[in-house]
Amino acid sequence: MVANGTVQKHEYVKLDKEINLQKGHPIKSIQSEDGDIIDCIDIYKQPAFDHPALRNHKIQLNPSYNVKMEETEAGNNMYVGKNKSSHVTVTKQTWHKSGSCPKGTIPIRRIQKNNVSKGHSMHLHYDKQLNESKMVYLQLANHSLAILHTEGYAYIGAKGDIKVWNPPVEKDDEYTTSRVSLKSGPYYDYQAIESGWAADSSKKTGCFDLTCPGFVQTNNEIALGAAIYPISNPTGLPYQITVYIHKDPNTSNWWVQYGDRINIGYWPHDLFDVLRYHFTTVQWGGEVYSTRVGTHPHTSTGMGSGGFSDFVFDNSGYVKRMRVLENNLILRFPQWVNSYADEYECYDTYYLSDYVEEPEFYYGGPGRNPSSLKISSVLGEKRFDLGIWDMGYSGDLYDIVGDS
Repeated sequence: MVANGTVQKHEYVKLDKEINLQKGHPIKSIQSEDGDIIDCIDIYKQPAFDHPALRNHKIQLNPSYNVKMEETEAGNNMYVGKNKSSHVTVTKQTWHKSGSCPKGTIPIRRIQKNNVSKGHSMHLHYDKQLNESKMVYLQLANHSLAILHTEGYAYIGAKGDIKVWNPPVEKDDEYTTSRVSLKSGPYYDYQAIESGWAADSSKKTGCFDLTCPGFVQTNNEIALGAAIYPISNPTGLPYQITVYIHKDPNTSNWWVQYGDRINIGYWPHDLFDVLRYHFTTVQWGGEVYSTRVGTHPHTSTGMGSGGFSDFVFDNSGYVKRMRVLENNLILRFPQWVNSYADEYECYDTYYLSDYVEEPEFYYGGPGRNPSSLKISSVLGEKRFDLGIWDMGYSGDLYDIVGDS
C-alpha cells in the first residue's frame, strides 16, 4: 500500500473526503473477492494533483535512468547457505484475480464506510516531521522501531527484499509496517519517504494510500492500499516483496519500484525541502505505531510476523539484499550498518553477516509479552549505548534506549 501523508503529525483525512477521492467517473470498476472495489481512474485526474505544489505538474511516465546492481558480492565471508530460490517474490494483489485496469488509468481502492479495515498491504509514505517533542523512552512519540541503520553518505536510493506477513493489530488507532525508509534531518525535525507493506486498521492512522495528495502514480497494476497476495505463513511458502526507492538523476523525482520491474510512480521533488537533493540516513526493518508503546500495559500489535527475530527458520520479519544508491549510480551493500530496537523486550533485531551468501536482517516481536511485563516496574530506567553519530539526522538518535 502506498502512504503519502503525515503519519507522525497525524493530520487525519476525514472519511468523507476519502470516499470522494475518485473525482472523475471511473472508466472501469472491479469487485475484488476480498470485498475491495478498485476504480480505474484517468491518470490525469488522480488525487496527486490536489496538492498545491502540483497544480501545474507535468507527469513523468517512466524513470529516465535504470540503475544496475553492483556485480560484486555484498558479503565479506562468502558461504553458500540458504537457497534464495525458496523465497518467492510477490508482485500480485488479491484484486488481480477479478480483472485489470486499462492503460492510461491508475487503480484506486475505493474507501467505503462499512469497509475501512485492511491489512498486509503494500505502502509508501511521505513524512514531513515538524518539531515533534522527544520522549524519554522512545526516539519518537508513540513509535517503536526495530531497524538496521546506515548513514555517512549522500544517499539517492535504497532497496531491500522484505518478507510479507499479516501480524495482529490490536486497535483501530494502531499500525505496523515493514519497510525501507530514507530520511534527512534531525529526529525532531526531519523529512522521510518509505515503502514496504503495512498491517493497518485504517480507521484513525492517517494516509496509507492515495487519500493524501502528493504521490503521482503512473502504473495501472498496483492499487495502493489493496492487499498483497499471497502472504507468508509459518507452515507454507515464504513470500517477499522487493522495494526500491531512488532519485531520477535527470528530473530529481523520487521513484518507487516494486518487484524489480514495476515502476509504481514517484514523489515529485517539489514536495521536499531537505530531501530535494539526497538523504543522509537509510533504515530497513519494522515500525509499530501505538499510544501504548513505551508504557504499561504495552500494545499487543505485532511487528514482522508477530514473533521475535528468527534467523534459523525465517519465521519472523526479515529484510535481505539490502542496497544503497549513491551518486556513482551503483547499487551496493552499505559500508557499515548498525541494528537497533527501541524496546528490545517487545520487538528485537538480529543481524546475520557470517557464513551466509550476504548479510541478512531479522526483526519482529509480539509487543506485550511475559518478558515485557516483568520489567514494567523499572520502566523509568535508561540504558545508554555507545555510538558516534556526526551526521545532522542522527545526533541523539541512539543515545537513550528505553525498556518497554
